Amino acid sequence: MSFTSIEEIFKAFDQLKILVIGDVMIDSYVWGNVSRISPEAPVPVVNVKNREKRLGGAANVALNLQSMGAEPILCSVLGDDEDSDVFIDLLNRRTISSRGLVKSKDRITTVKERVLAGSQHLLRVDSESLTELNAAEEEKLQSHILKLLPEVNAVIFEDYDKGTITASIIKTTIEAAVQQGIPTIVDPKKNNFFHYKEVDLFKPNLKELKEGLNTVFDYHDEEALKTQTSRLREILQARYVMTTLSEKGVYIQGETIEHSIPAHKRSISDVSGAGDTVVSIAGLCMALQLSPYFTAALANLGGGIVCEELGVVPINKQRLLEEALKNKLQL
Repeated sequence: MSFTSIEEIFKAFDQLKILVIGDVMIDSYVWGNVSRISPEAPVPVVNVKNREKRLGGAANVALNLQSMGAEPILCSVLGDDEDSDVFIDLLNRRTISSRGLVKSKDRITTVKERVLAGSQHLLRVDSESLTELNAAEEEKLQSHILKLLPEVNAVIFEDYDKGTITASIIKTTIEAAVQQGIPTIVDPKKNNFFHYKEVDLFKPNLKELKEGLNTVFDYHDEEALKTQTSRLREILQARYVMTTLSEKGVYIQGETIEHSIPAHKRSISDVSGAGDTVVSIAGLCMALQLSPYFTAALANLGGGIVCEELGVVPINKQRLLEEALKNKLQL
């Protein structure tokens, strides 16, 4: 596709439908004040002032896509429990489809509960299933994916190593996507790191890249980064590998291109959820067949913006557009 302006690209995002496959969860927050230590144990007593539940995990990718104007469709497995009903209610409030979801009596819905006093994070309690899907769950999820695939413009795998994404689902989905000319984008974790063969864009962070390849090199060693990225790209036979480098920005590499894009100076409040924003924006750009430079530059810009907010929040499309225009990103 050919675009003549950034504004035109942002309008085109509104016409896209993206399939998001991965581990979904509820991010639960308890806010309160601490004024004393418990007499029962040396721990703070939190006087609760507010509670909130938000969509998390792969669902945060869906929120970012929706914030950018696209229509996300989630494919995942929930428990058959009260928390799954809460999750679906949260989806309905955001008008995000639940037709790609599977409920299972053999799993529980993932909930990550955070206790905060002011801006201080005191405690996190996780309730989750970490085993891989059983055969029946896998079959149901794969059926949903294959049925929905012809409707979408791109597929994003959002992997949190919670067991929803299996090697079989990865292989079958990518093969079907390739046959239908649908780009695939991956935000990986360790367990399935090398199963994502022949994807269009593989997006590890630097820690995941080094752990996945079982290699060690200095944070500032650009030549090692290029060499190891090339190595990973060849192993996966991926079209592009885009490594996020925290405050150093991003590095994207293809067979004939490479770009190092520095981060923009910001006041960082919270890096939680930045990877979800980055992969969401990259997925939209890949769906429109935009250049690797623009894809990486816009994703880098969006990831930085959400780090200025406390907590996990989706990208603000208008602000991203304004910053993209201000920084004169090359198409």
